[in-house]
Amino acid sequence: MASKPRVKVPKKATAGEVITIKTLISHEMESGLRKDKKGELIPRKIINKFTAEFNGELVYSVDLHAAVSANPYLEFTVKVNESGTFKFSWVDDDGTIYTDEQSITVG
Repeated sequence: MASKPRVKVPKKATAGEVITIKTLISHEMESGLRKDKKGELIPRKIINKFTAEFNGELVYSVDLHAAVSANPYLEFTVKVNESGTFKFSWVDDDGTIYTDEQSITVG
């Protein structure tokens, strides 16, 4: 189970500015290769996809695999031309989707 994602988006920017967005989600990221005390494989449970949308348009997407560490940290840049809302989504192997939204004012 993951905890609430942490996202850092600047509150303000100028039109055409390239901003840096930082995200972190606390998640155990079980690889599916380890065994429990009974010798049975522990099922894989990782964040396998991350997406970022701005005003409904996809601006960043990444597929994650078992080699990604626990608590995945992602940092990326986006050019903003207007005020709006970013929506971030992390998808877990079991279908759980964790989301967060952050607004930015461009002026």
